[in-house]
Amino acid sequence: MARINVVTHETANAEQKALFDAIQSQLGIVPNFLKVFANSPEALKAFLGLHGIANGGSLDPQTRERIALALAQQNACEYCLSAHTAIGHKAGLNGAEIEANRAGTSQDAKAASAVKFARALVANTGDITNAELADVRSAGYSDAEIVEIITHVGMNILTNIIGKASRVDIDFPKVELKHAA
Repeated sequence: MARINVVTHETANAEQKALFDAIQSQLGIVPNFLKVFANSPEALKAFLGLHGIANGGSLDPQTRERIALALAQQNACEYCLSAHTAIGHKAGLNGAEIEANRAGTSQDAKAASAVKFARALVANTGDITNAELADVRSAGYSDAEIVEIITHVGMNILTNIIGKASRVDIDFPKVELKHAA
């Protein structure tokens, strides 16, 4: 059960309903984590704005999902892991790729570098080494794309925190976290 109020269409005020209607028209659903964000329409608008802008960048949808999957596992957010597994499948990732992403890599060499870099950003709270930066550059990522990777890391940390802090009910097919042996 969620520890932070989940705003429903029935309990939403006019501003929240308008936001839900916009989300529903784009996604076909209003995911529960966005219903938590809706407690503050300004926070929800800020997240949606960042999400929309970040997804307009040059990183392909598969790489964005690879990063999200890796960070959901790394940050132990079962809600985000479940959501991004479903979204990853829709973006064209297969089961083996999703498993690789959760383990911090990818079957695609260039994408593996982005995933590794994203995980290093989280593990070191941004204090990456020159070698880590050189590795992602040598894989073919431009400075613009590196900034986009950093932006997606920040956005995923935000959603991981919302998912974990709220303990919102998972409204995607549930995927369990892997725990270290």
